[in-house]
Amino acid sequence: MFDTSVAIQVLPSVNSDEEVIRVVDEVIAYIKSFGLHTVVAPFETTVEGDYDTLMEIVKGCQLIAVKAGAPGVSTYVKIAYRPEKGVMTIDQKISKYQK
Repeated sequence: MFDTSVAIQVLPSVNSDEEVIRVVDEVIAYIKSFGLHTVVAPFETTVEGDYDTLMEIVKGCQLIAVKAGAPGVSTYVKIAYRPEKGVMTIDQKISKYQK
């Protein structure tokens, strides 16, 4: 059971689609390096885990994007947090659509 789920959309301020993809790929690699259940979708990446780890990931996404060469970044985050009962898992939300 996870107490938190986050959806993260990172929009680096760069000059080309190729640069957007390159920077976002580095951010996704950073997110995946934590070994948590992660789903990459066209507009955002969703991760589930404990609150503190996910907040660390959210913070790090901006730092990774800038380190990758983006002079700036806008990040949109959705957070589901239920410390007592846990949140619905990614699989519970989308498995019926993956068949």
